Amino acid sequence: MLQFSDIYFKYDDQPLFSGLSLTIHAGHKACIVGRNGVGKSTLFELLLGNLIPDDGDIRNPKDWRVATLRQNIAPSERSALDFVMDGDAILRNLERTIERATKSADDSKLVASLSAYEDQGGYRYTQRAETILQGLGFTSKDFDKPHRDFSGGWRIRLNLAQTLMVPSDYLLLDEPTNHLDLEAVSWLYRWLFKYEGTVVLIAHDREFIDRIATEVIHLDQGVARTYSGGYSAFEKQRAALLLEQETLLQRQEKERARIQKFVDRFRAKASKAKQVQSRIKLLEKMTYTAVLRDEAPYKFTFSSPARFDQPMVSFQASSIGYGDETVIRDFTQRIYPKDRIGILGINGAGKTTLLKAIAKEIDPLHGVVELSTHTTVGYFAQHQLEVLEATSSAYKHIEESTELSAQSIRNFLGAWGFSGSTIFRPVSQLSGGEKARLVLAKLALRRPAILVLDEPTNHLDLEMRNALASALDNFEGAVVLVAHDQHLLRQCVNDFWLIRDGTISVYRGDLDDYEAMLNHTGDVQVSKSSFNSRAKRRQRALLRERKRVFARELSRIESSIEEISGEVQSLTDRLQDPSTLKHLDRNELNSLLARHSNLTQESARLEAQWYSLTESMDRFSGDRSQ
Repeated sequence: MLQFSDIYFKYDDQPLFSGLSLTIHAGHKACIVGRNGVGKSTLFELLLGNLIPDDGDIRNPKDWRVATLRQNIAPSERSALDFVMDGDAILRNLERTIERATKSADDSKLVASLSAYEDQGGYRYTQRAETILQGLGFTSKDFDKPHRDFSGGWRIRLNLAQTLMVPSDYLLLDEPTNHLDLEAVSWLYRWLFKYEGTVVLIAHDREFIDRIATEVIHLDQGVARTYSGGYSAFEKQRAALLLEQETLLQRQEKERARIQKFVDRFRAKASKAKQVQSRIKLLEKMTYTAVLRDEAPYKFTFSSPARFDQPMVSFQASSIGYGDETVIRDFTQRIYPKDRIGILGINGAGKTTLLKAIAKEIDPLHGVVELSTHTTVGYFAQHQLEVLEATSSAYKHIEESTELSAQSIRNFLGAWGFSGSTIFRPVSQLSGGEKARLVLAKLALRRPAILVLDEPTNHLDLEMRNALASALDNFEGAVVLVAHDQHLLRQCVNDFWLIRDGTISVYRGDLDDYEAMLNHTGDVQVSKSSFNSRAKRRQRALLRERKRVFARELSRIESSIEEISGEVQSLTDRLQDPSTLKHLDRNELNSLLARHSNLTQESARLEAQWYSLTESMDRFSGDRSQ
């Protein structure tokens, strides 16, 4: 099990953990939650040994193999498939050993390495990597594409895929659902559910936490509290604890008031001096219960424009795409105020393309996409985080977009979670979550009639996601949403549009129905996947080499057994000849007996090796015939 005992840790001379203790048992799946800045990522760094606590003890089983998701890996020339396969260092090193043994014609080492390769599941190595890649949204066309050619979000998916390839006893996953779509999140849940090791993750997707977590570890005020169950169970237990703490505080305040009243009443009376001093000391010794804070840090809304048109957006026989590539064909539909539309579809189906068309980022290839006269669009996409002016502050960005007074700008930013010196910090120093909040805040300033949001919850913490869901729910205009956060979709969306095979249809089911459909079609797709050509060639070469070397090694062993058997028979004949005993002294006789024994043992060893190789070849032939 993993154990933190009375951990103290400072960051920039400020106490981050003050007596933090927690235990995570083997096989459990624990999710760490808490507001930004409470130390979630620091806890991971302490677990990995990259940081050392100022005081306290961390017990981390030394024989446990750990795999951790790294968010930032330098772009690589490695193909996507090779990059992911590198995660299994054991099999990758065995492949290199096999290659060296082949070049040096070291058959004994080659046989041992090929056997170890088989025992480690080497002949499913490539298929395992491809299955993970497909589950996370990659297609077979992506397998040979260099790692560096993928965008930042897709490189993070590759990092996650590589992490899942690592043979491990426990996984440390920091926001694994960031940059995943709904389909990839569903696949990741199924993968983690089957994983037999221990999982410790930081996540901001409450439904994902509900489904995967056996316990929630809440970091707050420098300490950790563990709650059994998922996020919904955590909320209920925490609410009960808050109520209990508040009740206890009220009792303490009542008792303090009673004692203070006695002191004030009898302070001037000499006859009561001793009792008064006793009460004063009692007051000094009394400590307040550290009441848990539960104030929402975000209090923003999306204000509506002065008027709405009916309809706001019209699609008339619209075909949408890029250049000669048509992504969506012949689509006719309308969007009205109060519509809450969630867009469904597998990766590459055209969800972002549709949103770009609504936001007038691209023109239709054919037909019409028309915004009504008074309809303005508030469009959120991940690339907008990167085009924020890096040297400007949040305050400057808002100041340039409005005529509000300085105090009003401060108040506005405060509602979006920016306070104190944070509002003047350059964008380059802001976290991903802070940048996302700033983009959303700028969008809200424009009072759009329709909000078009492409994965708005990436980087956002749980409190911000809850606040966003509430603000969208109260928005008077229309919302069109692509998101992997199922809680947000369930709370905000009334209708779903499904993009499949280039067409858009109204989806009559709910998210559970959609996931069931994905699980069925997705599993079939993965099970029928074929290796890419280079992986096929590599695997076929290994199999041919394995068969050739095993046959050659069997032939060598058979020759050795035959040679040894002849010598053993010759020694047996000599030892059974009465004249031998007459002409040999004791030392010579002992030497013959020892030689006979050694050869017999060597023959038995070679026969065992022969049987083992024969069984391996039979198993190999059986596997190839399936």
